[in-house]
Amino acid sequence: NPGSVPAAASNSRLSPLPPEPVGFDYGRTVDIPLDNDRSSATTQNLKKKEKELQAKEADLRRREQEVKRKEDAAARAGISIEVKNWPPFFPLIHHDIANEIPVHLQRLQYVTFATYLGLVLCLFWNIIAITTAWIKGEGVTIWLLALIYFIAGVPGGYVLWYRPLYRAFRTDSALSFGWFFMFYMLHIAFCVFAAVAPPVVFKGKSLAGILPAVDVISGNTLVGIFYFIGFGFFCLESVVSIWVIQQVYMYFRGSGKQDELRREAARGALRAAV
Repeated sequence: NPGSVPAAASNSRLSPLPPEPVGFDYGRTVDIPLDNDRSSATTQNLKKKEKELQAKEADLRRREQEVKRKEDAAARAGISIEVKNWPPFFPLIHHDIANEIPVHLQRLQYVTFATYLGLVLCLFWNIIAITTAWIKGEGVTIWLLALIYFIAGVPGGYVLWYRPLYRAFRTDSALSFGWFFMFYMLHIAFCVFAAVAPPVVFKGKSLAGILPAVDVISGNTLVGIFYFIGFGFFCLESVVSIWVIQQVYMYFRGSGKQDELRREAARGALRAAV
C-alpha cells in the first residue's frame, strides 16, 4: 500500500545527541595583565608626596610654636608686637584706630590721619606742578627740591608727629603729646609757607604757592593753573591742621597732661644736669 509506512522505518528510533557544554567556564581563573612597573612607580610617588606634605606640616607647626613662644615672651615683658596692616594691599605700617584708640578720641585721630594723607597729597601734587614748570623751561633744580620735599616729608610726617599722637592717645603718654605738639607746629608752619611760597629759594617756584602761581600764569596758563591747585591744597591742609592742634591741645589741658609733661621735663633736665 503506497500510503502505509514500512514496518522497519516505524520501528526505528533516533538516539539523542550527547549534551555539550555551553562554554561559560565560571570556575576558571582569568589572568588580567597588569603594568607592575607603572603601578609601583605611582605608589612610590604618592609616598614621596605624602612624606613631603608631612615634613611641610611639621615645619609649619614648628614655626607657629616659635611665633607663639615669642609673642608670649613679649607679652610677659610688656612689649606689644605691632603687625603691619595698612595699606591693606601693601602693608607698610601698623594702624588700627578702631581697636587701639579710645572711642572718644577716635574722631580726632581719624582727622589727624586725614591731615597726614593730605600732606602726602600736597607734596605729590607739588611734584606734578613743578614737573610741568620744569618742562616749560623753569630748570631742573626746582624739580629736585620738590622731590626732596616729598621724600623727606612723607616718612617724616608719620614718624615725627602722626605716630607720636597715635601713641599718646593709646598709652596716654604726656611725653608723646609734647613730641607731637613740637613737630606738628613745624608741619603747620611748612604748609603755610608752602601756600604762600615767598621767593626765598629759587624764586619760590619749588613750591606750588600763590606767589609763584601769579608769577608763572602770565607766561604759561597750564603751569599757573597747576600752581593755583597746589595753593588750594596747601591752604586746606593748613586750616584743617590748625583745627587739629587746637582740639588736641584742649584735650591735653583738660586731661591734666600739661602738669605731667612739666614734671617729666623737669625730671629729665635734672637727670641731664646730674
